[in-house]
Amino acid sequence: MHAVAGHEHGPYTLYDLDALPDEGDRYELADGWLTELPGDLWHDNAAEQLRRILKEAARQADADVHVAGAPQHVTTPAGIRRPDVFVVPRDMARMALERRTHTYYGPDLMLVAEVVTPRTDNERTDRVHKVAEYAALGIPHYWIVDLEPRPLVTMLELDGAAYRTVRRAKSGEPVETPAPFPIVFDPSRLSEME
Repeated sequence: MHAVAGHEHGPYTLYDLDALPDEGDRYELADGWLTELPGDLWHDNAAEQLRRILKEAARQADADVHVAGAPQHVTTPAGIRRPDVFVVPRDMARMALERRTHTYYGPDLMLVAEVVTPRTDNERTDRVHKVAEYAALGIPHYWIVDLEPRPLVTMLELDGAAYRTVRRAKSGEPVETPAPFPIVFDPSRLSEME
């Protein structure tokens, strides 16, 4: 972890996060503290595969959306998160580009997906903290992707102020949903290497 000039021991701000050197490290800012995100080949590959799947589904549906992911940020009640994959309306992406920012406002997201890195502190964040944060923002769809022992996608939908699980699809069973646009794929694709 790099010390941030003037704030060696926190708490930190978005400006401190943005000032960190770009050395391939990935951080989130939650409750004033920087947390380094774990990443590995399997995690990063699955996130990239999911981005490709969603981009292709959006293109086929002629959906006016932008599919993104880290290193772009999303504001939440706790601070700044870096979802592995998220979907925003295309006009929101245009506005972010015009403002030259890589930070999106949480309520603008239509879907967010996190690929769980098991046996890390971040696993609890993805399964507990982000569930509450993303629900508080009103993000309609949250997917939790597990890669072990085989890919599994847990699809959550906002029901009032909290998420409810609407489907779990493991390798060999299709993820199939009409919203935020028609999406169909086998979770086994998330472990394919290209």
